[in-house]
Amino acid sequence: MKIAMIGHKHIPSREGGVEVVVEELSKRMVKLGHQVTCYNRKTNHTNGKDFNEEWNKEYMGIQLKSVYAIPKRGLAAVSSSILASIKASFSSADIVHFHAEGPAFLCWFPKLFSKKVIVTIHGLDHQRAKWGRFASFYILTGEKNAVRFADEIIVLSKEVQKYFLDKYHRETVFIPNGVNKPETRASKEIREKYGLNKDEYILYLGRLVPEKGIHYLIEAFKRIETDKKLVIAGGSSDTDVYHKKLKEMSKNDSRILFTGFVQGEVLEELYSNAYIYCLPSDLEGMPLSLLEAMSYGNCCLVSDIPECAEVVEDKAEIFKRGNIEDLTRKLEKLIQDVNQVEQYKENAGSFICNKYDWENVVEKTIELYE
Repeated sequence: MKIAMIGHKHIPSREGGVEVVVEELSKRMVKLGHQVTCYNRKTNHTNGKDFNEEWNKEYMGIQLKSVYAIPKRGLAAVSSSILASIKASFSSADIVHFHAEGPAFLCWFPKLFSKKVIVTIHGLDHQRAKWGRFASFYILTGEKNAVRFADEIIVLSKEVQKYFLDKYHRETVFIPNGVNKPETRASKEIREKYGLNKDEYILYLGRLVPEKGIHYLIEAFKRIETDKKLVIAGGSSDTDVYHKKLKEMSKNDSRILFTGFVQGEVLEELYSNAYIYCLPSDLEGMPLSLLEAMSYGNCCLVSDIPECAEVVEDKAEIFKRGNIEDLTRKLEKLIQDVNQVEQYKENAGSFICNKYDWENVVEKTIELYE
C-alpha cells in the first residue's frame, strides 16, 4: 500500500509524542514492503535551529516531503497540515493517515479523490490550556470532521474511546502506542553536564505545557526535605509564559534543575538513572514518556487520570490529579521507602514492554488500512 502521514512536525525528531509514533509506525511499515510518505513542516525544530536534523528526502526508507508552514504560534500546524492534505490528495497514496485532531480539519478533502482516510486521536487537543479561541475552535472542528468523514478513527485510550461514543455515538478502534526495549546507560554525560548520579534525582521528562501538571510537582517537591534533586527535562511548545512561571516557582530552590530539551545519550541516561519518574498530568492521550520511563525500569509516580492509570495498572504509584498534598505524601513515601521503589523498578520494564509492543501496533494498524 501507499500511505501518507500528516500531522507531525518533522521525521526524524522527538519534538513530541506524535513525531515518535509516526516514525515508529512508518519505518516498520516500510520494512513490511509498504510505501510511506511523511509530510514534514518546512520550519525549524520547535526548540530552535540547534536541534534541526538533516531532514532530507528519505529516512530509513520513508519518503519525506516538506510543506510550507507559517512560522507563528498556532499557525504552523494549521498551514502545514492544510497544504499536506492537499498534496496527499493529489498523490498516488491509497491511505491518508492524519495524526491529531487539528490536522484532521481537512480530512474530508482526500475523500474527494477516493482516498481512504484514517485519523489517530492522540489526545483531546482542544482541551489543552495553551490554545487560544481560534486554535481551540479549529482543533474541535478537526475532531468533528474526523467523526463525520474518517473511514476509521484510532484512539489510544479507553477513556477517549468512551468520549467519542458518548458525545458522537461514533465507534472507534483502540490501538495503543508501543515502546521499544532500551539499553540502560550509566550516568556519564549527565554527571558531566548536570552533576547527576544514579538515584540522586526525581525526573520529569516531556514538553513543558500546563496540562502536564509540572507546577504541581514543583510545589510538592519544594515542601519536602530531601537531598535528592528534581530534574525538569524538556522544551516548551508554544508555552514560553508557562516555562517562565515554572522557573519563577523554582528560583529559590537550588535542588530544582531545568535541562531544556534533551535527546540522544542525555535522554537515555536521564531515564536510566532516575530514582523516581513523575508524570503529574491533568490531560493525556497516551503518554509515550511514561511508557519509555517504565521501559527503562523506573519507579513511576503518576496522576490518577485514566490515560495514566490504564498504562501502569498496579506497577506504579498513583496520586490524585491536581492534589498537591497527595502528591507530596506519595513523593515522601517513595523517597523514604527504598524497598518499595526497588520493587516497582524490578517489575516495570518487562511489564510495559510485554504490554505495549510496536510490532503488534503496526500489525493492527495495517489490518485497519486493509
